[in-house]
Amino acid sequence: MNTQVLPINAESLALAEKLIKDGGIVAFPTETVYGLAANAYDTDAVKSIFTVKGRPNDNPLIVHVHSAYDIAGLVTDIPSYAKALAKAFLPGPLTMVYRSKQTVSAAVSCGGDTLAIRVPSHSGAQQFLKQVNLPIAAPSANVSKHVSPVTAKHVYDDLKGKIPLILDGGKCSGGIESTVLDCTGNVPCVLRSGLITREMVAAVVGECDEYVLKDGGKVRSPGMKYKHYSPACPTRLFDFNDRYSAYALYKEKNAEGVNVWILCDDTVAVESDCERILKLGESENEIAANLYDKLREGERVADLIIAIAPQKQDGVMTGVMNRLKKACG
Repeated sequence: MNTQVLPINAESLALAEKLIKDGGIVAFPTETVYGLAANAYDTDAVKSIFTVKGRPNDNPLIVHVHSAYDIAGLVTDIPSYAKALAKAFLPGPLTMVYRSKQTVSAAVSCGGDTLAIRVPSHSGAQQFLKQVNLPIAAPSANVSKHVSPVTAKHVYDDLKGKIPLILDGGKCSGGIESTVLDCTGNVPCVLRSGLITREMVAAVVGECDEYVLKDGGKVRSPGMKYKHYSPACPTRLFDFNDRYSAYALYKEKNAEGVNVWILCDDTVAVESDCERILKLGESENEIAANLYDKLREGERVADLIIAIAPQKQDGVMTGVMNRLKKACG
């Protein structure tokens, strides 16, 4: 299969629509990461996502819709707090989980009774979703467990020859996947941390819980159960307070002839005397935006990536730390 990478315009959107409505899959940009899209009503198309990615079949997908789409046909109940959160944060990097009307394919939720819905803010995503005017099931557009893609090239590197089209919308600005929020209870509950933080949710609706997956527990959101976001080279993760041990390991491995790179924020980069550094940036949003890009750069140049956790680990950094821990296994 020939994989085309095309800028987003009338011609490429028309092609994407045809592919989706013919049961195919298409990669498209969002503000967080690139997604791998299929018609959520088409079971065969949805199953092809799992096949192409090598994704476990108990790991549910998120449905993406455009900003004017009426989700009342997809879910049974939208609590008042969810409406307030939608007003505050959508379109944007927030996924909300509702009770499903079971109108989309059961393969989307892996047979579960809930449905995760997201309204991305990326202009290219909105153009694509309005063009097809369907609920679109879409996980990240990469091989399962590999680092999530934030550029069209990342998608191409993973899925060349496996999908017909990648809509190129430039580098994603957010950099880590959306926050996933369970909206089926009396109080919203964070299932996966992201750019919309628990504190931000609580500031709008008063309170917000956080779910912790226990051994043997049922997966309620993508990204909860499995190793994810992993580069194709060995990694080590050190706590900020243990960063001097990371520097020592860097020097030890370099002396052995191992090509080692440090992955860290700009504060640590300035402090250390290590030469090969993958700099994540200074602010929370910069670090989140650069994390996957730098992990992918690291796997191209390094024999070993030594990651040093940022000192700040709340707010947006909760999501960053979640990804770092899963990336480093």
